[in-house]
Amino acid sequence: MTAAVLCTVAVMWQRSFELNCIKPIQITVVSGKGGTGKTTVVGSFATLLSNKVIADCDVDAANLHLLLKPEVKEQKDFFGAKIAVRDEEKCIHCGAAELRCRFDAITDEKIDPLACEGCGLCVLVCPTNALRLESIKCGELYISDTSYGPMVHAKLNPGGESSGRLVTIVRQQAENVALSEGREFIIIDGPPGIGCTATASLTDIDLALVVTEPTLSGIHDMQRVLQLIKHFGYKSTVIINKFDLNLENSENIRNLCKQYSVPIVGEIPFDDIVTNAIAAAVPLVEFSTGPAASAVIKAWENVMNLLDQTDRAAQDN
Repeated sequence: MTAAVLCTVAVMWQRSFELNCIKPIQITVVSGKGGTGKTTVVGSFATLLSNKVIADCDVDAANLHLLLKPEVKEQKDFFGAKIAVRDEEKCIHCGAAELRCRFDAITDEKIDPLACEGCGLCVLVCPTNALRLESIKCGELYISDTSYGPMVHAKLNPGGESSGRLVTIVRQQAENVALSEGREFIIIDGPPGIGCTATASLTDIDLALVVTEPTLSGIHDMQRVLQLIKHFGYKSTVIINKFDLNLENSENIRNLCKQYSVPIVGEIPFDDIVTNAIAAAVPLVEFSTGPAASAVIKAWENVMNLLDQTDRAAQDN
């Protein structure tokens, strides 16, 4: 084989490798409301799946690190929103900015960083250019190692702005790690609800997994997040956690999923051992082999089967 042919083969192999690695399979686990057991499910999935990157996108109230115990390798400051800053040497204390600020963030004595919305009106009306907008540190981003693989996570400061942007950065970093290390999956612990952080965690994914519970609020909020996922056009599925606490509501969830054409991949029974696993800060499937842990394992097998069916359907088309 000539050098030219070898070079061509090498280039083709490299292009094939890049094409295969350019889009890791991304699974986001979300919930319509907090407290449904989403992070417990993600922690167990992180144990069951190899060759993945873990991303905790619940930046406002991150807690996946309590289960996976990451060792931070790299830390970066996150600069989000801008606030007004005053140059006291230029300020003539005319009161123009204070008069026009609709958020009562600026006075003759100080600027309240928590009240300032960074709108910039004060900068425009200041006659001496004594005011300017500056980005402030709103949180921290971490790239870590765990016993279950690399993990990207973040912490937003209390009252910090631009949480959706921070989620996007977490996902970008997770994808960079996946590409550089040749990892096939990204498991994303998404935030609850349907706000900007949930939206940022649900864009450009392969599967959304909604964890719900058989309560009226759980059903209502599950509907909202399913509608959000449908709006983006992504495939979704559902896990009913503690399904046996209210069998009537669990049946209502099954009926709703049929209406939305959303498969249910798992029904996890109530199990006291789950609380013990959380208290011990150990993923459930490592802590127990009981009914709840077995149901989580079965749910993960169903998720893998669902992805496999989706992949085969895409190839057929």
